[in-house]
Amino acid sequence: MADAEHEVNGTEVEDDEQDNSQKKSDVKRHDGGAADLERVTDYAEEKEISAANISSAVEQFGNQRNKENELRVAKEKELQKVQVKKEDIELIMNELLVSKAQAEKVLREQSGDVVAALEAIISN
Repeated sequence: MADAEHEVNGTEVEDDEQDNSQKKSDVKRHDGGAADLERVTDYAEEKEISAANISSAVEQFGNQRNKENELRVAKEKELQKVQVKKEDIELIMNELLVSKAQAEKVLREQSGDVVAALEAIISN
């Protein structure tokens, strides 16, 4: 009977050992997948950005914005010099159902040419 218990106990021990070894292999497979994932994904180290670089970038954006504003103001001044007729503005407003500001702007951009202004509004 002791032999039978030993066999049963021995079998149980072997089963426990097999279960433990199977769990360890499952854990290894899982860890191996994580390691593979680490190798596949991109990894970028965090780098500290200096205040000088930030201020330089902000300054460049500011300069670009100032240049764009200067160009826009210069273009508007040039457009204000173009003479347009009130009748032409009203014609564009009535025919294409646009605002007075838009009709005047397009007419000035087309150097007062009504036909070109109409075509420009239609093509947009």
